[in-house]
Amino acid sequence: MTRWRPGDRREGTNAMIRVDQAGEYGATRIYAGQLAILGDRSPAGRKVAHMAEQEERHREFFDAMIARRGVRPTVFQPFWHVAGFALGAVTAAIGPEAAMACTAAVETEIDLHYAAQLDELGTKDPELSDAVARFRDEELEHRDTAFASGAENAPAYPLLSAAIRLGCRAAIAVAKRI
Repeated sequence: MTRWRPGDRREGTNAMIRVDQAGEYGATRIYAGQLAILGDRSPAGRKVAHMAEQEERHREFFDAMIARRGVRPTVFQPFWHVAGFALGAVTAAIGPEAAMACTAAVETEIDLHYAAQLDELGTKDPELSDAVARFRDEELEHRDTAFASGAENAPAYPLLSAAIRLGCRAAIAVAKRI
């Protein structure tokens, strides 16, 4: 039996499931950080709370899939726990537009990530591809809500968006392998 070691480059559906679970977990932590600052009664907070509920459902799906298929989760989950919450709290502390800028940046990268997964999956794993397609639609809804809610009006929006998108791409790459 070959055991996994950090840095293994085995890809396939296990890596997809691992990175998707990590991403959905990170999203729940970002929204938890935003809600800690915004609350759930302000207009922005209500939007964030709705998105957080959907992300929680996505995470629960991938948690169950990881358990059912015996996929090793990322070893970075404790880091995502703290980093996700911190990113959410910091962007919300800057203001509602910055919280929405965070959502727009994250969901832009997730759209690209899920689209690439759907292309790679084709018809070989209908359960996973159906879930990814469904969740992608909701992620696009989150992105559109964020833009409609003033994401681009956040202070230093281009810089903030670029930094968050870069962080997302790095997190995806790391979670695929470690």
